[in-house]
Amino acid sequence: MKIFNVIFAVLFVLFAALQWNDPDPYIWIPIYLYGAIFCALAATGKYYKGWYLFGIVACLGYAAYLFFEKDGVLSWMRDHQAENIAGSMKASAPWIEDTREFFGLFIIIIVLLANFVHTSQRKAKKMRKKMMKIG
Repeated sequence: MKIFNVIFAVLFVLFAALQWNDPDPYIWIPIYLYGAIFCALAATGKYYKGWYLFGIVACLGYAAYLFFEKDGVLSWMRDHQAENIAGSMKASAPWIEDTREFFGLFIIIIVLLANFVHTSQRKAKKMRKKMMKIG
């Protein structure tokens, strides 16, 4: 998990840096830095299950909003035949921007979820060891 978290900490910092020219960097820079900080902490062996859960729930809420928004992911799939969202760096339409943002949130959710599950498994393993010593 250490290598996984180092890679994603670096990627999330890079993603945050790329947001400077975005129409809403004040939203996306903190979101990506949130992922970067908790990946960096996990890489050093510090896991914060509650903060992972908070990030997952917040990102899921925002992802749901982007999915159902007027020019969101659903519109991209239904009305625009899931056109290429990676054709150029500049988003030429609002549904492209919202869909890219949705997938950015999806990446953060997966990474935070992986750390959440890993933390849960570590705690369960410690608990089993304690129970074995007692019994």
